[in-house]
Parts: sequence; structure tokens; C-alpha cells
Amino acid sequence: MKQSKRIRVLLADDHAVLRKGLSALMAEYGGIEVVGEAENGEEAVALAGRCQPDAIVMDLVMPGMDGLEATLKIIRNDPDAKILLLTTFGEAEAIRTALKSGARGAATKDIDPEELVGAIRTVASGGTFVSQSLKGLIEEDDAIDSLTPRQREILVDISQGFTNNDISVKYGIALPTVKDHIRLLFEKLGVSNRAEAASLAVRRRMA
Repeated sequence: MKQSKRIRVLLADDHAVLRKGLSALMAEYGGIEVVGEAENGEEAVALAGRCQPDAIVMDLVMPGMDGLEATLKIIRNDPDAKILLLTTFGEAEAIRTALKSGARGAATKDIDPEELVGAIRTVASGGTFVSQSLKGLIEEDDAIDSLTPRQREILVDISQGFTNNDISVKYGIALPTVKDHIRLLFEKLGVSNRAEAASLAVRRRMA
């Protein structure tokens, strides 16, 4: 469905094929005009100031200045800039940093085309958008950040097969204290057993 006001978009991605694909996609859906293309962060920062786009679609991983640094610079120059991050790998920490600094959205590159167009329109209109797969990663990171240093250590120990008694001996703490730490870290991580906790630790490369 076409909008009465065309959305002016800046694309920043180091892969020319992907930029051309996104341009074609936007032309197909209508109502969106690509006003600039950048192949690295430096170009994105320069073009953002020159083109004054309604929305910027920013790849996180680019050579030289990456998408996160470019995003932070653009927002420092223009706090009202509307940036939608694109990522292949789900860099949750970088995405969280960018969103907390003012980026309006984040999506993985395998997002459905129609959903991507909707995300661009949402961000351009001042809304926010985070794809479901990234929400899960961000929530996991927030949960891990909420752990105390000792709870993080115990989580790693659990992933390595340590028993409660092993942990008690390792840190010189009483078994009831070990159990309290484990109960609290389970609650914070939203897991119900040691296998789920270990899986999360391995998945987030803590172990």
C-alpha cells in the first residue's frame, strides 16, 4: 500500500548486491525512495548529513568504521536521525548499545521483505521495531548482565558439569549459599534446570 509521502532512505551496506536488492525491493513496494548508498560507515555519516533521509538502513558489520560507530556518530550529529540496523549475526551487545543510544530499530537480514518494508516505514514515522529473533538475544543479554560476578562464575561452572559440592569447595562457601546462588541465577535467566542454564552459557560463549 503506497503512502502519500514518499520515505527517503539512505542504505549503508558494504555489499553492492544487497544494496541493489534492497533498492529494488523498496521500488517494488512503492512509497520509498533510496536517496543515497554508502558502502562503509564513513560514507554513511557523510551522506546522512548531506541527504537528510527520513530513515537510514544500516548494516552493523562493515569495513573501516562499522555500523555501530557510524550510528553513534550520526545520532550525535542529529539526535532525531531514524536508524534501522541490519545484521546477519545477531550482535546483541552492539544492537543494545545502538538502541540505547537512539537507534530506532534492528532486524536480521533474513527478515521477510514485506516485514522489512513495514519496519522501515515504522522507523521513518518515529516508531520502533525489533525483530523477534533479536528480541530474544537482547533479553538474554539483559538477563546475563543482571547476574552478580559470583553468579556468572557459577553459571560457567554449571556449564562445565560442576556439582553443588564442587562449587562449594571451589569458592569456600556453604552448600545452602551455593543453592541460593543457583536459584537466583535460574530466576534471572528464566531457566528451570542446569541443562537449560548450561545451554544458555554455551550459546552465549561464556563457557
